[in-house]
Amino acid sequence: MSVDVARSTGISVTRIGGRIGARIDGVRLGGDLDADTVARIRAALLENKVVFFRGQHHLDDAGQQAFGRLLGELTQPHPTVRSVGLDNILPIDAEYGRANSWHSDVTFVDRIPAFSLLRAITIPAYGGTTVWANTAAAYAGLPESLKALAEKLWAVHTNLYDYTRHVDERRVGGVDVKEQAYRDEFRSDVYETEHPVVRVHPETGERVLLLGHFVKQLVGLSSAESSAIFGLLQARVTRLENTVRWPWQPGDLAIWDNRATQHYGVADYDDQARRLHRITVAGTIPESVDGVRSTARAGDASHYSTVD
Repeated sequence: MSVDVARSTGISVTRIGGRIGARIDGVRLGGDLDADTVARIRAALLENKVVFFRGQHHLDDAGQQAFGRLLGELTQPHPTVRSVGLDNILPIDAEYGRANSWHSDVTFVDRIPAFSLLRAITIPAYGGTTVWANTAAAYAGLPESLKALAEKLWAVHTNLYDYTRHVDERRVGGVDVKEQAYRDEFRSDVYETEHPVVRVHPETGERVLLLGHFVKQLVGLSSAESSAIFGLLQARVTRLENTVRWPWQPGDLAIWDNRATQHYGVADYDDQARRLHRITVAGTIPESVDGVRSTARAGDASHYSTVD
């Protein structure tokens, strides 16, 4: 276990995984934090990809948003889901479905969020953990031949390839009404964007794999070829050595670098209530190793966020 105590801010950063994850103690989150503390949190986030804060019971929606704005401009709650969001907050509620598939947030638009901040509201008595994976470590661990291949690939991401792919797991007529309504709203406007499979991180300069469950197909390849190569690279992302798993408690807040991680909400809590509130910080349009930017095929996300 590695502990780094920042003398200028009085906070401590404790690593909880070899390749990803750290807990930050000694700070009371809010919109009134000084610049040195915010800079220390941001540095720990960029280094560890996801950071966790315990005991932030004082935070409400307004406090979460005020703190988030210290990291950058906030996006709208979601590009398509508008009925359950309030201001910049998107409820992550088991009543509307479960995001139990590996993904980075909102990669179906051209302007992928930089950071996501998730605050625990209602936590089940057991289960309901979240797992994050380091996509920079996944790229770094590739053999040189696979790096060369991945750097030439582009993928089409779309919101039609999200939770909707699980609809047929239940018999016809057996899908919960709220869950089905959420899915229908999720895909009410169609978005498709071509992203490089290897993106250059705009702050750290790292090369990261940009994949996850929003990927529809690799550009220029058949469905079978896309599936095989996607599976090969995605499996590198989710190797256990690249992951960290967080057991939520009330008052927790997690922040992750959405440009360098994927995450998975583990649906192992039966019919218990589970609710967290998410805000996202606006990011940039990804660029490939050759400096080519992502391109929107369908959908205009300018209402969702500006480009940082």
